[in-house]
Amino acid sequence: MAHTHQTICAARRRSPRCAAPARRSRVWMADRLLIDLGGTHARLGLADASGLMTQTCRRVRNADHASLSQMLTSYLGDLGAGPVHALCAGVAGPVRGGVAQLTNHAWRIEAATLACATGALHVHLINDLQAQAMALDDLPPGALHPLLPGAPDPDAPRLVLGLGTGCNIAVAHRVTGGLMVPASESGHTTLPDAPEFRALYDDLRKLHPHLPIEAALSGPGLVAMHRHLTGETCSSHQIVSAAPRGTMAVFTRLLGLVAGNLCLAHMATGGLYLIGGTARAMAPHIGAAFCTEFTARGPYAPILRDIPVTLITDDAAGLTGLHRYLERFA
Repeated sequence: MAHTHQTICAARRRSPRCAAPARRSRVWMADRLLIDLGGTHARLGLADASGLMTQTCRRVRNADHASLSQMLTSYLGDLGAGPVHALCAGVAGPVRGGVAQLTNHAWRIEAATLACATGALHVHLINDLQAQAMALDDLPPGALHPLLPGAPDPDAPRLVLGLGTGCNIAVAHRVTGGLMVPASESGHTTLPDAPEFRALYDDLRKLHPHLPIEAALSGPGLVAMHRHLTGETCSSHQIVSAAPRGTMAVFTRLLGLVAGNLCLAHMATGGLYLIGGTARAMAPHIGAAFCTEFTARGPYAPILRDIPVTLITDDAAGLTGLHRYLERFA
């Protein structure tokens, strides 16, 4: 699994430059800080060896803070917690050399800066979809909502497709000792050609010349798609509430086409899992149109028909996966 692990020496941790802000008496005895950082919101939680402390989970708007470091110091201060021993962040963007850049927000995340802000000796940065996929074996049955039935291979890869402010995937492979989840930035691969979508694609290219998947299959993509189809500019919430048949049909058909390609590329016969705010909003509309596009692969259609499609409804799934990551790799 591609990831970044940075250990900060104790001397550096105690230096004045890296000193944690003053806090009231500690309330939470936790040694792990978990951050599921999307383009619009962050989900934060504390954990210890026994697992995620659900009472500490918070959902915070990125726009309300100047930086992730400032968000974390505020969070730890409000809880009266810290410093922590280890920090693991799942970031909605590529991670390289101890640095992550959010794709849909201006923040640049540096492992050393987070160590200074929180006192963490060990900092791990991974992609946020890697964290979601690492949670698959730990999610309770109530967090999994079946959308389409299938006959999954229990030992095969499972593909998690995230739809929110952006779009990406992660594939969970069963290996000795747990799961292996490679990093991916498939949301910025090019949308598949299809004659019925070419006019939409020409419109999307005006803002996204490389025509990434997330230009269409995301919250902002839903807005752009609806504007193309109707000429109306509405928020994603307004579109979901009104549920215009034409927009819903085009979105789910294109989702089926893309998801089928991705599942076949990775032979994800263990199942397709949808996650994220946009996925939850579109789940009621996933039906025949999605299924037709998802399975239309000629002699490979039976493979796709056997892949069940499931919605993950647990908002803390990413934090659960980050804890599992620390258990396995820290």
